[in-house]
Amino acid sequence: MIEDNHSMKMEFILIGFTNRQELKPLLFVVFFAIYLITMVGNLGLVALIYMEPRLHTPMYIFLGNLALMDSCCSCTITPKILENIFSDRKISLYGCMAQFYFFCFAETAECFLLAAMAYDRYVAICSPLQYHTRMSKKLCIQMTTGIYTVANLHPMIHIGLLFRLIFCGSHQISHFFCDVFPLYKLSCVDPYVNALMIVIFGGSIQIFTITTVLISYLFILFTIFKMKSKEGRGKALSTCASHFLSVSIFYGSLLFVYAQPSSVKEEDKDIPVAVFYTLVIPFLNPFIYSLRNKEVINVVRRIMNNKSRNIVK
Repeated sequence: MIEDNHSMKMEFILIGFTNRQELKPLLFVVFFAIYLITMVGNLGLVALIYMEPRLHTPMYIFLGNLALMDSCCSCTITPKILENIFSDRKISLYGCMAQFYFFCFAETAECFLLAAMAYDRYVAICSPLQYHTRMSKKLCIQMTTGIYTVANLHPMIHIGLLFRLIFCGSHQISHFFCDVFPLYKLSCVDPYVNALMIVIFGGSIQIFTITTVLISYLFILFTIFKMKSKEGRGKALSTCASHFLSVSIFYGSLLFVYAQPSSVKEEDKDIPVAVFYTLVIPFLNPFIYSLRNKEVINVVRRIMNNKSRNIVK
């Protein structure tokens, strides 16, 4: 019991990216710029969807929640990276658990939100006359509530299982944030059960959501190819292109890290991919969805025009 209690009070050291002092100022500036743009872009998109009644549709409600989860992921990871660049890079076990909880919560919710957006596009393109019936605001709210409920339960399972582990020996986590796989390597207790639960629950979530996305887009493509109008076909493809691009980048990086067997996992390859899905994707998503979305662009232009007129007056 004494040893177990001691293990719960341990501090870890996040290895981070580099120990070279001359690179640290550059890394700080780059990550701070990414963080600032990510937060402004995503929270700006959330505010825009909230304030504009024309965007209060299922598609944009899901998009607003996706932007919110990207902000949550960025807030969870980047401030600690910035702090660790010039500090001793220490983090407590409870700090690790908190960081992993919010990270896993955001990533789990994002998986389901991308699947919900794919289903929304399927109904809108394949059954446009039934869209308002099949994708009502009530259903949208129920789906969003269910997504956040599952996203809350998923990390709690893995955090609960961390209490069965005892950490000894090296305290260095070979990562820039507290992901569970690098943490398992420091355990004196066999983390097989923990890793198995990651595979079962994480794998089930990814299989379900990826299958939903693929089936939805399969039906969407069949419907698009049957369209006689080139204009309608182009509009449908344009509507889905940004979402499918975001889905491909997000799931591609997650599968690379979490779907491969632990025996072939290489830390030097996991870290660049982890940078991609924790920092780059939240940074890119506002641009992917905003710059390719005519309705969002029109709303922004209208707001800017109204402000410029008020200034002139």
